[in-house]
Amino acid sequence: VIASIEKIVPTLEDTATILRVLARSATGQDFSNYTTLSTGPRRADDPDGPEEYHVVILDNGRSNVLGTEFQDMLRCIRCGACLNHCPVYQAVGGHAYGWVYPGPIGSVVTPALIGIENAAHLPNASTFCGRCEEVCPMRIPLPRMLRTWREKEFERHLQPSSIRWGLGVWAWFAKRPKLYHAVTGLAARMLHNLGLDKGRLRRLPLASGWTGSRDFPAPQGKTFHQLWKERRP
Repeated sequence: VIASIEKIVPTLEDTATILRVLARSATGQDFSNYTTLSTGPRRADDPDGPEEYHVVILDNGRSNVLGTEFQDMLRCIRCGACLNHCPVYQAVGGHAYGWVYPGPIGSVVTPALIGIENAAHLPNASTFCGRCEEVCPMRIPLPRMLRTWREKEFERHLQPSSIRWGLGVWAWFAKRPKLYHAVTGLAARMLHNLGLDKGRLRRLPLASGWTGSRDFPAPQGKTFHQLWKERRP
């Protein structure tokens, strides 16, 4: 048996509780059909069974997380509830995360195990809608930890200079609401007119990372604030 350190629980009763929570959070079942209970090596009066039984406990950097702001991630029981409700995971799939653990929990676990320098893009794969924390049976504060990883990424200057420059420009406009609304409204109308024929844009300045592999949906011609005011009862 090979297991990581966070899979160890004190008693068999604790195991039963976690297995029930796991099944209900993952598939809505009372109990899963893939649970195996082993009682160790064969005893003297057992008719069969293994002569030896080995359990290998893996750390792989997990103990380094203890006592840090990311310690709560070790409560994860791998039910997949956060993946099932994450809009980013639903859009890009698991392989896009590039390592063992996908989804919101993967965006927190991976930087902790292999270093934020090697996984700086993962904390940004989030809309911060908060659904992952709402559905997590262990109440892991995933949005908070994702924000913390983003802060560490920014502090270490791991973002490309173009992104840092772009965020600086956005912050300048965001501090001037009237100018911000005017500029975003103008941009929405221009992009709408450019994609009026086909409803999408094949090339878009400053967004080559997107349009290099897929078309960009043309905006409706109005900003979110304008649409919200029109539809507000």
